[in-house]
Amino acid sequence: LSWAPRPGLPPDTAAALLASGPDGEMLWLDVTHRPGQAPWVQLMGRYLLPPCKQRWHTCATFLPQEGLLVCGDRRGSLLLFPCSSSSERAAESTGIVNGGTDPVVEDSSNELEPSCLLHKGALPLESPLSVLFGLHGKTGVTSVAIHRGYIYSTGRDGVYRQLRLRDQQLEILQKHRPCKGLQWIEELHFTSDGDLLVLGFHADNFVVWSSRTGENIHCIPCGGGHRSWSYCSSPLAEVFAFIKSGDVMLYHREAKPCEQQVLLASLHGREITCVRRLGAVEVPGHATVNVFVTGSEDTTTCVLVLSENSRAAVPLARLSDHISSVRTLAFAMGPGDEGFGDEGLSALLFSAGGRAQIECYRLLCTGDTATESAVACQIIHVASHRLDKHWEQKKNRHKLVKMDPETRYMSLSVVPGTSTKQLPAPWKFLAAACSDGSVRIFGLLEAAQKLVLVAESFHHQRCVLKVEAFLHTWAGGERHLLCSAATDGSIAFWDITGPIMDAADALHQAEGEMQLLGECCCPAALLLPLTKVSVALLTEPVYPALDAPLVTIMAHSCGVNSLHIRETPEGQYLVASGSDDGSIHVCLLEVALGRGEAMAGTCLQVLERVSRPCAHAAHVTGIRVLRPDLLLSASVDQRLTLWNRSPSELVPLSTTFFHVPDLAELDCWEVVEAGGELRYYCVLCGQGLEMLCGTTSSKPPPQEAPQ
Repeated sequence: LSWAPRPGLPPDTAAALLASGPDGEMLWLDVTHRPGQAPWVQLMGRYLLPPCKQRWHTCATFLPQEGLLVCGDRRGSLLLFPCSSSSERAAESTGIVNGGTDPVVEDSSNELEPSCLLHKGALPLESPLSVLFGLHGKTGVTSVAIHRGYIYSTGRDGVYRQLRLRDQQLEILQKHRPCKGLQWIEELHFTSDGDLLVLGFHADNFVVWSSRTGENIHCIPCGGGHRSWSYCSSPLAEVFAFIKSGDVMLYHREAKPCEQQVLLASLHGREITCVRRLGAVEVPGHATVNVFVTGSEDTTTCVLVLSENSRAAVPLARLSDHISSVRTLAFAMGPGDEGFGDEGLSALLFSAGGRAQIECYRLLCTGDTATESAVACQIIHVASHRLDKHWEQKKNRHKLVKMDPETRYMSLSVVPGTSTKQLPAPWKFLAAACSDGSVRIFGLLEAAQKLVLVAESFHHQRCVLKVEAFLHTWAGGERHLLCSAATDGSIAFWDITGPIMDAADALHQAEGEMQLLGECCCPAALLLPLTKVSVALLTEPVYPALDAPLVTIMAHSCGVNSLHIRETPEGQYLVASGSDDGSIHVCLLEVALGRGEAMAGTCLQVLERVSRPCAHAAHVTGIRVLRPDLLLSASVDQRLTLWNRSPSELVPLSTTFFHVPDLAELDCWEVVEAGGELRYYCVLCGQGLEMLCGTTSSKPPPQEAPQ
């Protein structure tokens, strides 16, 4: 049995009672309280739960505008049923059965006759419109709630999920994992001040966890979650009642003024390892705000806004799908989900890090004056990938030695220009630098929510620290090129056009058979015609190797910690890198093709090389080519230096000290002000986050320092 608020009726006098019976049948009863009389009961609908061992529901709620009912069952599944048609049939059948009189008959002893159940056969047995089987594992769904048009579900698997309704189908947007160890989540409470309270049990304690502060508000020893309990909070007091050893226990706490004042809220619990600027959002009546994404050693990714006027960072959303640290981020800008609309910033976000894990999300940020940040952010989880996923499906894996269990993704780069006419659906490619010495290429098909590995190479034979993809176009076609840098100071340049074209061809062959590909657990099946997909491919994936690099440059004496590529107006490419030894290296490349043929071999020619030893006193962890004659570098020595590049040397123009210790990464962008003035902005991350701004003329003299 479970109760659910009845839409359109006062909650103090009417509610819906849902009862599960034999053979998976669930009844919807409307119960109305009448003072001094027996309750008025009417059977409104009959529903059939999916077959499972423990076939009963655990919670339910109504979607009033859509005329639907969402419920969770003991198997951990989330179900969607129609309720508008059921209520109409219930009214008709009640009138027929009772001859137009009251459906409930009362005798002299004021007892309710079960007339509404005697004629339940007049109502059809409804099947679910949408089923998310085992969404919360085998331990069951504990609660379902509706908030601001979104569906939230909790379970005893330690996560709560956000969903939405689309074409009468339940669609998962993202999942959240609160504090570590809180495996038994019972309910969610949305407060009036915008906080989300997670109620659950940690060991033998009842816990109230705040998503805003990231800490436990209450921790009450009660013996654990296998008991009846109730929690209620108000601005004046909080009450928790529970049954323990047959006794009813009451915990009461009056509201007290908070003696602790937070001077500056933290963005992450540990060091920020990466930062990327998504873009700027225009909000009517507000200054333009910048949207950033940060990743951290605390395994979370944070979407936040940073305003020049307020000088405050306001988190919009936190992503907690990673099981280890987040080391790198990458964006693919462009339109996305139809349900999002056309306004605002839309992008695919890739995050990667420890345990060889990649997560992909669709982000949409729009202006919203009703929120504190003036920006609303909606996130959909698109796909994920782990190299050892096939390992977890092996039998007797405890008897085998797992190969390189600590592989980490050190850097990501989205391959530009892959949304071409030759592909039947939007197809994105992603390059990854890996700690096991490999360079890997992944393909994402957003419509099928598949992220697959399409090619790899172990050319470097040591940890690869950075990758950067770029596109070379000319009148006869285009070439997809990739630059990778390793711990020995070498920088390799690859032509990855072949693997990308092979993946496109495989996708052509698989057109119309996406369901078969979706059921195939081996990503290598995408690389072969469907006629060759066999059972052998499902056991151990084999990925094609990349061709040998076009050219390799020994740019530094040790690891390359920063890398950036910028195309010049002449169609050449400037490659800037910074190293652990504090040096900066810049080379100018030119792409040469064999007699203009589209499939001719690609050649790279190094036209210029400039090196600046000891440019910084510590690791150079951030570098950007702002213009062909202007570079910006940042180091762990907390110096941000602007350089003028000439064919023979790098000349320092200015140096600024920043306040972020242990600098991990740098991101830059430029903004043209209303008067035509060009401003350069940069954001730095490490043990904190800092944004700086600078101006310079269009053609600065070599020795004139910018402001």
